[in-house]
Amino acid sequence: MTLRKVNISILIVAVVIFLLVLHHNFLGLSDFLKRELSDSNPLGLQPIDFIPAAPQRLAGERNDKEISVVIAASDERLGGAIAAMNSIYRHTKSNVVFYIVTLNDTVDHLRLWLSNTALKNLRYRILDFDPRVLEGKVQVDPQKADTLKPLTFARFYLPNLVPHAEKAIYVDDDIIVQDDILELYNTPLKPGHAAAFSDDCDSTTNKVAVRGAGNQYNYIGFLDYKKETIRKLAMKANTCSFNPGVFVANLTEWKLQNITKQLEKWMALNVAEELYSRTLAGSITTPPLLIVFYKQHSSIDPMWNVRHLGSSAGKRYSPQFVKAAKLLHWNGHFKPWGRTASYAEVWEKWYVPDPTGKFSLIRRHSEAYEAK
Repeated sequence: MTLRKVNISILIVAVVIFLLVLHHNFLGLSDFLKRELSDSNPLGLQPIDFIPAAPQRLAGERNDKEISVVIAASDERLGGAIAAMNSIYRHTKSNVVFYIVTLNDTVDHLRLWLSNTALKNLRYRILDFDPRVLEGKVQVDPQKADTLKPLTFARFYLPNLVPHAEKAIYVDDDIIVQDDILELYNTPLKPGHAAAFSDDCDSTTNKVAVRGAGNQYNYIGFLDYKKETIRKLAMKANTCSFNPGVFVANLTEWKLQNITKQLEKWMALNVAEELYSRTLAGSITTPPLLIVFYKQHSSIDPMWNVRHLGSSAGKRYSPQFVKAAKLLHWNGHFKPWGRTASYAEVWEKWYVPDPTGKFSLIRRHSEAYEAK
């Protein structure tokens, strides 16, 4: 009996030691995973807060499938992001979560706007973007430092913004949605494609409104083909460009192909060699995307990015066409919260007045916007 007791005691000790080792290994794995998650984030993409669930009244009405929508929100354009999110939310029963990328000095203003208006039931996460992530990747003219808009590059870092999602939608802040965002989310992407965009040349938008645009919607309008680095890529100069203001991303494929690192590589090369065209487009976010996704992207339905409403071309649209559009995009110089944008009254239906009074619409005759 004594020997049996000794054996049992030895067995118990062995089990305890095994459990201790297992626990230690688990903690080590947990720390490793935390480090991996932390290291995968570029400088400054830090979560500020998260609204985890809609009220019970809404939870039963909305589908369980989460749709991640990423949008940048700068203080001077905050009303645009508010209208965009409101239009998306009101047209769907899907479980949309907004990942709002902003700068630290905008966080309090944004949170007040969301929590003290009809948008209080939105699910969202606010992410602080530190512009230092762009050091060495963007050429800044000291005399025009204020013209650099760091948040325009947030779209390059989608896997860091929504690390647990397999798929996400990115939208600019100068859009409104007139249909269920679930349809856009379900856009099929071809195998090996990390994103789906709306091509400029073949879109419904251009067939209706843009004639004789020349090189503005081809690669040569964005890239300097006189530079050897560009010529070595063997990309046809007359290749149709695409608009990166609205797109669907396969984040699994994005990470496998290291798209973010590829984009950063071309940003840094442009700083060294000035590879982007200075003649027509004037964009510093589109060129690296055009290079990385050359003939390697899928297409979204062009009615999900009806654009040029922020330019004179938008005036050529008929009211019937604007009504039929699933997403309206005021890309260009004229924004719908300003004086001269086409169909600003359509956008204004989705605008929620700022409870702090800091942001107000600019309208003809200098009339201040008043909350109804």
